[in-house]
Amino acid sequence: MSDAKLRMVARAAREVQPGMVVNLGIGLPTQIVGHLPQGFPVCLHSENGLAGTGPVLGYDEADRNLIDAGGAYVSTLPGAAFFDSLTSFALVRGGRLDLTVLGAFEVAENGDLANWKIPGRFSPGVGGAIELAQKAQRVVVLSTHTDRKGRPKLLDRCSLPLTAKSCVNRIITDLAVIDVTPQGYALRELAENTSLEAVQAATGAALTLPSDGDIPRF
Repeated sequence: MSDAKLRMVARAAREVQPGMVVNLGIGLPTQIVGHLPQGFPVCLHSENGLAGTGPVLGYDEADRNLIDAGGAYVSTLPGAAFFDSLTSFALVRGGRLDLTVLGAFEVAENGDLANWKIPGRFSPGVGGAIELAQKAQRVVVLSTHTDRKGRPKLLDRCSLPLTAKSCVNRIITDLAVIDVTPQGYALRELAENTSLEAVQAATGAALTLPSDGDIPRF
């Protein structure tokens, strides 16, 4: 990963608190586990039926029968449990997840999330994203601030098919940490070597700035 992506993943790892039950979405979010201290007391859930996952393993180290929902080879920690999809989604739909970290194609300033389909491109389906976005106690999006063409992903309104409405609490990008509030986007932190002007230019909606003008760096 680039330095910018490593920095954003490391920042996202700080959202994970001791004792939480956490689901890490496919892609960048799965890298968060590598930034948690060894022995950190957290239960990582995978919707294909596993709680208590450990770090992702390489091909030569892995048990090739043991994968997470994204198909990555994973390890297990002491106390890990395996269960069927019915039980797994009962945990999700019952609101038992303290946190989920998901990728995104677009986020709207009211917290709407679009992360499963771009019309005209193949999509294997929405998977567990709808339930995760709707039912987790806290939803954090981990995504680049713009798409590959430089277009903003943080918008006043999503143009792509929605995964869930008004579900996102915080967005962590390669440029900034931004919260979704009743008043819209609120800038909380800036990435190192990034200017406020660059973040505003890359955001497709208005940003509320801290009243004291003090913006921490990560």
